[in-house]
Amino acid sequence: MVTYTVEESWDRIESWLARHAPVTHGLLRPPAVPADIAAAELRLGVAFPPDLRESLLRHDGVELSDGTLRLDYYGPPSGVAEIVGSTEFLREVGEDVAEEEAELDEEERDEYAYWPHERLLVTLGIGWQSSDGLFLVTRSGPHHGRAGRYFDEMGSAFTRWRGLRHVLSDFATALENGLPFDGRTPLAHEGRLIWDGGGTILADPTSALDLAAGEPEPQVPPAAEPAPPVPQPDGAYAVITFGSGGFFGPEAAPPVQPDVVFVAGIAPGELLDRLGSVPATAGSRSREQARLSADAPWAGHRPMVRVGSCGDGDGWSYATQEGGDAQFGRPEVLGRLSRGTRVVALAKQGPEVRVTVVEDGTGRPEAGHRVESPREDYVTGPDGQQWQRIGVDAWPGSTAAYARLLAGLEAEHGISWDPADDATAPLAGALLLPVLEEVPQARHPVTVVRDFDLGALVERTPPERLRSAVAAQLARLASETGIDGYPEIARALEQAGRGEPVDLTADGALDLRMRTIRAETRAARGMLDAARHQPDPAPVTEADVAAWHGRDAAAGALRRLLVLPLPAAAETVLSLRMSLHWRDELAADLAGQGVSERDRSPERGTLA
Repeated sequence: MVTYTVEESWDRIESWLARHAPVTHGLLRPPAVPADIAAAELRLGVAFPPDLRESLLRHDGVELSDGTLRLDYYGPPSGVAEIVGSTEFLREVGEDVAEEEAELDEEERDEYAYWPHERLLVTLGIGWQSSDGLFLVTRSGPHHGRAGRYFDEMGSAFTRWRGLRHVLSDFATALENGLPFDGRTPLAHEGRLIWDGGGTILADPTSALDLAAGEPEPQVPPAAEPAPPVPQPDGAYAVITFGSGGFFGPEAAPPVQPDVVFVAGIAPGELLDRLGSVPATAGSRSREQARLSADAPWAGHRPMVRVGSCGDGDGWSYATQEGGDAQFGRPEVLGRLSRGTRVVALAKQGPEVRVTVVEDGTGRPEAGHRVESPREDYVTGPDGQQWQRIGVDAWPGSTAAYARLLAGLEAEHGISWDPADDATAPLAGALLLPVLEEVPQARHPVTVVRDFDLGALVERTPPERLRSAVAAQLARLASETGIDGYPEIARALEQAGRGEPVDLTADGALDLRMRTIRAETRAARGMLDAARHQPDPAPVTEADVAAWHGRDAAAGALRRLLVLPLPAAAETVLSLRMSLHWRDELAADLAGQGVSERDRSPERGTLA
């Protein structure tokens, strides 16, 4: 790729701004005075790299106002006075770590020191302050003039640009051709330069759940026969066994302390249904079998539960979680289970064991309990010295606390249950299709979304016209992510576009589809993460995971449109659009017109 001179790049930048972003063009400052540059060099004790000097003699930075020129996350270009102020500030901050960096040689200082004396901050980053931005190296040597990124929370790192000339050349090319600049694309909107991410995802990502369905469910091997007696010289026999107790003798079996939920007055089968069981995975399993299956590829990273009964008639049914992401601490799960009845859940969350009581969707905090558990991953040797056991749960629920809370359940609720009793008994169980979390209500008024004043649009647009336009934007998002290929979602999009009610009841077709997309997303991420520790490549890729995340987010945007006030739903939909031209499409949707690809100017990202 051709790298233009600083002067050539500024010619191109100014020309583009004058045509497409006149507000931004008007905020470019006049050239710096050479005497001011010389004074700055004398004050800082460094010589400015030639590229920086040329750029300042073209524009002494920019006016910091709405619509000012920004190099995206790197921020607005600084003028001479701002370079001096930022550099002196960061030198002062860097004095705190000077002693720690004293042993670095000169080249290492350029790359690893917090803020070397010879470095200049030449942009004001995201917050238009000296806390981050692009820097240039002024010290002579292999890194002279090189550009890097400074961020106060992460330190410094060199970029791919050899100098400011390369930065400006790439920026000019991005403007003229509508190309990404370091990951994001510059656009013109209402006379101002803005930045947008845009992007695409795989049209047909690999289904992690289909891969899981093709795997066999592992089976617990039959118990091994006891070792035969070994004859001894004196005619006696001995049975030899091997343990794993290490220094301290045989290791005690870990406590059986699953998360458990009790539901009054319903049968175990109904409890399994309320939890969202996947019918194809239902079957009788011991605890050992359930946990083996939950950890296998067959499970697809879905939760595994077993259900049983604590009594007859109006007694209690219970479910224990044997694997997968924790479910019994989730409010939406407890609300669903408690519909028309009472739920008592005992769940572990790190060092905490918690008992939660919910009646018909309403929590009863006065009936709950919470216990902080001591660490249980330490043992004391015969000499009194403590040793930490590696690879065990530091807070398994606190054996004593867990047992005490179970005893309290019997006293307060008449629930009598011992987790050891059903360990080997075959109980009905299944993998779950987890319920979705509740849609959070909007906590702030809608204002700006991706440099677009959505708040002003909401105020001046009739609700019906805005709803129609947002529904059209949602349909475009669904097409970008591929969820419009699901018949349940395609039907919902059509109904929303016509302003008709959409059925989003629990366990309805649309709800199940959205939950399946969420399960696909979790399974894909789980498969990819698990493969990081295996020699064989994962059956899914990062692109697959990104595509499922995109589909899940788009399905969530549909839920928000159906249950939230329109402005909050619009904020989510517009924030997720992948096309760089969504602003033009929104304008056309508001006007009741369509937008085709040939109607757009690829140079500007605006209507021709």
